[in-house]
Amino acid sequence: MAIKLVTIDIDGTLLNSERKVTPEVKAAIKKCTENDVNIVLATGRPTIGVLDLIKELELDNEHGFMITYNGAMIQNAGTEEVLIQHPLSHEDYLDVELLSRKLDVHFHAQDYSTMYTANKDISEYTVHEAFLTGIPLVYRPVSEMTSETTIIKAMMIDHEEKLNEAIKNMPTDFSNRFAMVKSMPFYLEILNKNATKGIAVTELANHLNITLDEVMAIGDNENDLSMLEAAGIGVAMGNAVPAAKEAADRITKTNDEHGVAYALEEWVLK
Repeated sequence: MAIKLVTIDIDGTLLNSERKVTPEVKAAIKKCTENDVNIVLATGRPTIGVLDLIKELELDNEHGFMITYNGAMIQNAGTEEVLIQHPLSHEDYLDVELLSRKLDVHFHAQDYSTMYTANKDISEYTVHEAFLTGIPLVYRPVSEMTSETTIIKAMMIDHEEKLNEAIKNMPTDFSNRFAMVKSMPFYLEILNKNATKGIAVTELANHLNITLDEVMAIGDNENDLSMLEAAGIGVAMGNAVPAAKEAADRITKTNDEHGVAYALEEWVLK
Protein backbone atom coordinates (compact mmCIF):
# COMPACT_ATOMS: atom_id res chain seq x y z
CA MET A 1 0.00 0.00 0.00
CA ALA A 2 1.32 3.46 -0.92
CA ILE A 3 2.56 5.70 1.90
CA LYS A 4 0.51 8.89 2.20
CA LEU A 5 1.83 10.26 5.51
CA VAL A 6 5.37 10.31 6.92
CA THR A 7 6.05 11.50 10.47
CA ILE A 8 9.64 12.51 11.16
CA ASP A 9 11.32 13.16 14.50
CA ILE A 10 13.63 16.18 14.57
CA ASP A 11 16.63 15.87 16.89
CA GLY A 12 18.85 12.94 15.97
CA THR A 13 16.65 12.15 12.96
CA LEU A 14 15.82 15.05 10.66
CA LEU A 15 18.82 17.07 11.87
CA ASN A 16 22.40 15.86 11.55
CA SER A 17 24.97 16.15 14.33
CA GLU A 18 25.52 19.80 13.36
CA ARG A 19 21.77 20.38 13.93
CA LYS A 20 21.16 21.07 10.25
CA VAL A 21 18.93 19.61 7.54
CA THR A 22 21.19 18.37 4.77
CA PRO A 23 20.44 19.28 1.13
CA GLU A 24 19.80 15.59 0.42
CA VAL A 25 17.10 15.40 3.09
CA LYS A 26 15.51 18.66 1.91
CA ALA A 27 15.37 17.39 -1.67
CA ALA A 28 13.74 14.09 -0.66
CA ILE A 29 11.13 15.86 1.47
CA LYS A 30 10.34 18.25 -1.38
CA LYS A 31 9.96 15.34 -3.77
CA CYS A 32 7.53 13.68 -1.36
CA THR A 33 5.35 16.77 -1.01
CA GLU A 34 5.31 17.18 -4.79
CA ASN A 35 3.96 13.62 -4.94
CA ASP A 36 1.18 14.43 -2.44
CA VAL A 37 2.84 12.65 0.48
CA ASN A 38 2.12 14.54 3.70
CA ILE A 39 5.36 15.18 5.63
CA VAL A 40 4.77 15.88 9.33
CA LEU A 41 7.43 16.78 11.89
CA ALA A 42 6.76 14.88 15.12
CA THR A 43 8.83 16.12 18.01
CA GLY A 44 9.13 16.63 21.74
CA ARG A 45 9.89 20.28 21.03
CA PRO A 46 7.36 23.03 21.70
CA THR A 47 5.74 24.71 18.71
CA ILE A 48 8.16 27.64 18.81
CA GLY A 49 11.05 25.22 18.33
CA VAL A 50 9.57 23.79 15.13
CA LEU A 51 8.41 26.79 13.12
CA ASP A 52 11.77 27.70 11.55
CA LEU A 53 12.18 24.14 10.29
CA ILE A 54 8.61 24.10 8.97
CA LYS A 55 9.41 27.20 6.93
CA GLU A 56 12.82 25.94 5.83
CA LEU A 57 11.24 22.77 4.47
CA GLU A 58 8.34 24.70 2.88
CA LEU A 59 5.78 22.81 4.96
CA ASP A 60 4.12 26.00 6.23
CA ASN A 61 0.80 25.63 4.47
CA GLU A 62 -2.75 25.08 5.68
CA HIS A 63 -2.76 21.53 4.34
CA GLY A 64 0.18 20.47 6.52
CA PHE A 65 0.45 19.48 10.16
CA MET A 66 2.94 19.22 13.00
CA ILE A 67 3.00 17.04 16.11
CA THR A 68 4.62 18.83 19.03
CA TYR A 69 5.28 18.28 22.76
CA ASN A 70 5.81 14.55 22.17
CA GLY A 71 2.28 14.09 20.89
CA ALA A 72 0.44 16.35 23.32
CA MET A 73 -0.53 18.68 20.46
CA ILE A 74 -1.37 18.37 16.78
CA GLN A 75 -1.39 21.68 14.94
CA ASN A 76 -1.93 23.03 11.46
CA ALA A 77 1.53 23.79 10.07
CA GLY A 78 0.40 26.91 8.26
CA THR A 79 -1.98 28.57 10.71
CA GLU A 80 -0.71 26.98 13.99
CA GLU A 81 -4.34 26.17 14.81
CA VAL A 82 -4.53 23.48 17.49
CA LEU A 83 -6.49 20.51 16.18
CA ILE A 84 -6.03 18.12 19.10
CA GLN A 85 -4.37 18.57 22.48
CA HIS A 86 -3.88 16.55 25.66
CA PRO A 87 -2.54 18.90 28.37
CA LEU A 88 -1.78 18.29 32.02
CA SER A 89 -4.10 19.62 34.72
CA HIS A 90 -2.96 22.11 37.35
CA GLU A 91 -3.19 19.29 39.90
CA ASP A 92 -0.91 17.20 37.68
CA TYR A 93 1.62 20.03 37.60
CA LEU A 94 1.59 20.42 41.38
CA ASP A 95 1.97 16.69 42.00
CA VAL A 96 4.84 16.23 39.53
CA GLU A 97 6.67 19.32 40.76
CA LEU A 98 6.36 18.14 44.37
CA LEU A 99 7.65 14.70 43.42
CA SER A 100 10.65 16.24 41.66
CA ARG A 101 11.62 17.91 44.95
CA LYS A 102 11.17 14.67 46.87
CA LEU A 103 13.38 12.86 44.36
CA ASP A 104 15.86 15.77 44.37
CA VAL A 105 15.93 16.36 40.63
CA HIS A 106 15.44 19.53 38.61
CA PHE A 107 12.10 20.30 37.00
CA HIS A 108 10.49 22.57 34.45
CA ALA A 109 7.16 22.76 32.63
CA GLN A 110 5.96 24.29 29.37
CA ASP A 111 2.79 25.91 28.11
CA TYR A 112 2.19 27.09 24.53
CA SER A 113 4.97 29.65 24.53
CA THR A 114 6.97 29.63 27.78
CA MET A 115 9.10 27.32 29.90
CA TYR A 116 8.65 27.68 33.67
CA THR A 117 10.97 26.54 36.43
CA ALA A 118 10.64 26.94 40.17
CA ASN A 119 14.29 25.92 40.65
CA LYS A 120 16.40 28.84 41.84
CA ASP A 121 19.46 26.79 40.89
CA ILE A 122 18.29 26.45 37.31
CA SER A 123 19.58 23.26 35.70
CA GLU A 124 22.07 23.46 32.85
CA TYR A 125 19.76 21.07 31.02
CA THR A 126 16.83 23.46 31.39
CA VAL A 127 19.00 26.18 29.87
CA HIS A 128 20.01 23.73 27.12
CA GLU A 129 16.37 22.92 26.31
CA ALA A 130 15.45 26.61 26.18
CA PHE A 131 18.39 27.36 23.89
CA LEU A 132 17.73 24.35 21.66
CA THR A 133 14.06 25.14 21.10
CA GLY A 134 14.08 28.92 21.38
CA ILE A 135 11.34 28.90 24.02
CA PRO A 136 11.56 31.74 26.60
CA LEU A 137 12.62 30.56 30.07
CA VAL A 138 10.96 32.09 33.15
CA TYR A 139 11.62 31.51 36.85
CA ARG A 140 8.24 31.27 38.57
CA PRO A 141 7.61 29.90 42.08
CA VAL A 142 5.00 27.16 42.36
CA SER A 143 2.81 29.47 44.44
CA GLU A 144 2.51 31.81 41.44
CA MET A 145 1.45 29.11 38.99
CA THR A 146 -2.32 29.01 38.50
CA SER A 147 -4.85 26.85 36.68
CA GLU A 148 -5.09 29.61 34.05
CA THR A 149 -1.74 28.42 32.66
CA THR A 150 -2.27 25.36 30.47
CA ILE A 151 0.70 23.07 31.02
CA ILE A 152 1.33 20.94 27.95
CA LYS A 153 4.42 19.11 29.16
CA ALA A 154 6.47 18.71 32.34
CA MET A 155 10.05 17.47 32.51
CA MET A 156 12.35 16.12 35.19
CA ILE A 157 15.89 16.87 34.14
CA ASP A 158 19.25 16.07 35.66
CA HIS A 159 22.53 14.25 35.19
CA GLU A 160 21.90 10.83 33.68
CA GLU A 161 22.82 8.73 36.75
CA LYS A 162 20.84 10.96 39.11
CA LEU A 163 17.80 10.99 36.83
CA ASN A 164 17.91 7.21 36.39
CA GLU A 165 17.98 6.76 40.16
CA ALA A 166 14.97 9.08 40.50
CA ILE A 167 13.07 7.06 37.90
CA LYS A 168 13.73 3.88 39.89
CA ASN A 169 12.23 5.51 42.99
CA MET A 170 9.19 6.96 41.25
CA PRO A 171 5.81 5.81 42.68
CA THR A 172 4.08 3.14 40.62
CA ASP A 173 0.88 5.16 40.35
CA PHE A 174 2.75 7.85 38.40
CA SER A 175 3.55 5.34 35.67
CA ASN A 176 -0.15 4.51 35.46
CA ARG A 177 -1.26 8.12 35.61
CA PHE A 178 1.08 9.74 33.07
CA ALA A 179 2.84 9.05 29.81
CA MET A 180 6.53 9.18 30.72
CA VAL A 181 9.45 8.77 28.35
CA LYS A 182 13.13 9.66 28.18
CA SER A 183 13.79 11.79 25.11
CA MET A 184 17.48 12.20 26.01
CA PRO A 185 19.61 10.63 28.76
CA PHE A 186 19.04 13.71 30.94
CA TYR A 187 15.36 14.38 30.08
CA LEU A 188 12.32 12.56 31.45
CA GLU A 189 9.19 13.92 29.80
CA ILE A 190 5.93 13.66 31.74
CA LEU A 191 2.69 14.15 29.86
CA ASN A 192 -1.00 13.42 29.79
CA LYS A 193 -1.56 9.67 29.48
CA ASN A 194 -2.99 10.24 25.98
CA ALA A 195 -0.02 12.32 24.86
CA THR A 196 2.37 10.08 22.96
CA LYS A 197 3.70 10.27 19.43
CA GLY A 198 2.00 6.96 18.68
CA ILE A 199 -1.43 8.19 19.75
CA ALA A 200 -0.88 11.46 17.87
CA VAL A 201 0.02 9.61 14.67
CA THR A 202 -3.14 7.52 15.03
CA GLU A 203 -5.27 10.61 15.68
CA LEU A 204 -3.80 12.44 12.68
CA ALA A 205 -4.31 9.44 10.40
CA ASN A 206 -7.95 9.29 11.49
CA HIS A 207 -8.29 13.04 10.87
CA LEU A 208 -6.91 12.57 7.34
CA ASN A 209 -9.06 9.48 6.79
CA ILE A 210 -6.11 7.24 6.00
CA THR A 211 -5.10 3.91 7.51
CA LEU A 212 -1.98 3.33 9.60
CA ASP A 213 -0.76 1.01 6.83
CA GLU A 214 -0.38 4.19 4.77
CA VAL A 215 1.86 5.82 7.41
CA MET A 216 5.63 5.71 7.80
CA ALA A 217 7.35 7.01 10.94
CA ILE A 218 11.07 7.78 11.32
CA GLY A 219 12.80 8.24 14.67
CA ASP A 220 15.85 7.55 16.80
CA ASN A 221 15.03 7.67 20.51
CA GLU A 222 12.82 6.20 23.22
CA ASN A 223 10.14 8.85 22.79
CA ASP A 224 9.75 7.66 19.18
CA LEU A 225 8.96 4.04 20.08
CA SER A 226 5.19 4.46 20.17
CA MET A 227 5.01 6.02 16.70
CA LEU A 228 7.44 3.48 15.23
CA GLU A 229 5.12 0.76 16.53
CA ALA A 230 1.91 2.53 15.45
CA ALA A 231 2.92 3.25 11.85
CA GLY A 232 2.59 0.73 9.07
CA ILE A 233 6.32 1.14 8.49
CA GLY A 234 8.46 2.14 11.47
CA VAL A 235 11.97 3.25 10.49
CA ALA A 236 14.81 3.62 12.99
CA MET A 237 17.83 5.75 12.21
CA GLY A 238 21.23 4.10 11.97
CA ASN A 239 22.19 6.16 15.03
CA ALA A 240 19.05 5.17 16.96
CA VAL A 241 19.08 3.72 20.46
CA PRO A 242 18.79 -0.09 20.57
CA ALA A 243 15.14 0.00 21.71
CA ALA A 244 14.15 2.05 18.65
CA LYS A 245 15.91 -0.36 16.31
CA GLU A 246 14.14 -3.28 17.97
CA ALA A 247 10.74 -1.57 17.59
CA ALA A 248 11.31 -0.64 13.94
CA ASP A 249 10.40 -2.56 10.80
CA ARG A 250 13.37 -1.14 8.94
CA ILE A 251 16.64 0.64 9.71
CA THR A 252 17.96 3.47 7.57
CA LYS A 253 21.32 5.24 7.55
CA THR A 254 22.46 7.62 10.28
CA ASN A 255 21.48 11.28 10.54
CA ASP A 256 24.96 12.20 9.28
CA GLU A 257 24.45 9.94 6.27
CA HIS A 258 21.14 11.55 5.20
CA GLY A 259 19.15 8.67 6.74
CA VAL A 260 15.79 10.40 6.32
CA ALA A 261 16.46 10.94 2.61
CA TYR A 262 17.43 7.29 2.19
CA ALA A 263 14.24 6.11 3.91
CA LEU A 264 12.02 8.37 1.81
CA GLU A 265 13.70 7.38 -1.44
CA GLU A 266 13.67 3.65 -0.69
CA TRP A 267 10.30 3.13 0.99
CA VAL A 268 8.09 6.01 -0.13
CA LEU A 269 9.16 7.31 -3.53
CA LYS A 270 10.13 4.05 -5.27
